[in-house]
Amino acid sequence: MINRDILSKIELMLKEFPVVCLLGPRQVGKTTIAKSFKVVNKKEAVYLDLEKQSDLKKIEDVELYLLHHRNDFVIIDEVQYRPEIFSCLRPEVDEKRVNGRFLITGSAAPELVKGVSESLAGRICYLEMYPISITEALKAKVKLTTHWLRGGFPSALNAKNNEIAERWRENFVKSFAERDLSALFGVMLSSSIVKNFWEMLAGTQGSVWNAANFGRSLGISAPTTNKYLDLLEGAYMVRKLPAWYVNATKRLVKAPKIYIRDSGILHHFNQITNLKDLPGHIITGASWEGYVIEEICKKLPNHIRPFFYRTHQGAEIDLVLVKGLKAIAAIEIKYSLSPSVSKGFYEALDDLGNPLSFVVIPSGMAYKTKQNSKVISLEEFILKDLLKVF
Repeated sequence: MINRDILSKIELMLKEFPVVCLLGPRQVGKTTIAKSFKVVNKKEAVYLDLEKQSDLKKIEDVELYLLHHRNDFVIIDEVQYRPEIFSCLRPEVDEKRVNGRFLITGSAAPELVKGVSESLAGRICYLEMYPISITEALKAKVKLTTHWLRGGFPSALNAKNNEIAERWRENFVKSFAERDLSALFGVMLSSSIVKNFWEMLAGTQGSVWNAANFGRSLGISAPTTNKYLDLLEGAYMVRKLPAWYVNATKRLVKAPKIYIRDSGILHHFNQITNLKDLPGHIITGASWEGYVIEEICKKLPNHIRPFFYRTHQGAEIDLVLVKGLKAIAAIEIKYSLSPSVSKGFYEALDDLGNPLSFVVIPSGMAYKTKQNSKVISLEEFILKDLLKVF
């Protein structure tokens, strides 16, 4: 089992908030993490799995159940199946304001779940649990190339071989498209459209979003296409990387770029099952770009936000890290050991006020370009230089 960094964050937040909500995609390990908290504040855990009918019956009267367990540490798994729990938690927490009372997990963004009307502001801490990160993988002696190929879902990454990993991804995608996405948000969705849309996104990894183009290909309207994208984002399957367009003196691209968040799922849709399939594949460069962006985003504190930057004249930066209204780092991503950086990258740096700049590559010794950008491997950047940016 690969040790997860989020454990220490949950422990800390349980000391500071009455309710801690652990969010993340299905099969990422949330249940395993939640169950590891057997005792909090000297109170033994009471565990509910809302995917089980027997546990759903226990909580038919939510208020009565919470009252009965007022002196316990309560873990509620997959809370999106009973969204009214959020509304019941507010008066219960206010009645007995003690930190570390509830640990709840969810596989869907609460703001998109039907029936969630209570924000619990000031009473709850939301933590996102990502698939296994590159730093967690490296600590467990998993190679970067294996992590990139298989992605971070534990069942795929820990599989005995690539064939078993691919079978897991195939069945995960099938189940998610046919049942899980609809169930998570309580809406009726076409499984064929979900699957086709997901596959189209994987084939255009890192492209600027155009709902009308996708809608025409799928035979649905642009608003419906946006709805499907929002739900996949809310289920933590895709990332919408927003454009940075504070600079009003330029004609800037303002639509977001779309990425499949897990590289293993991306590779499944592109029939990449082993490392020999990657070199020369049409998606390899975009796959590396998305992989690097996702691994960097896993390490960002809440006050640092990720964007991309592109002008209509061709100046572009793959990833811009922003603090407040100031760009503090610009990152170009290249799947090459001897990258050449375009003139547009340096033009974009001038537009942004020349923040710290990096070119992230798969491996190799770090060095500076003539324009003072640092060419650096992903591993070294994540472990060393990224922390210096903050």
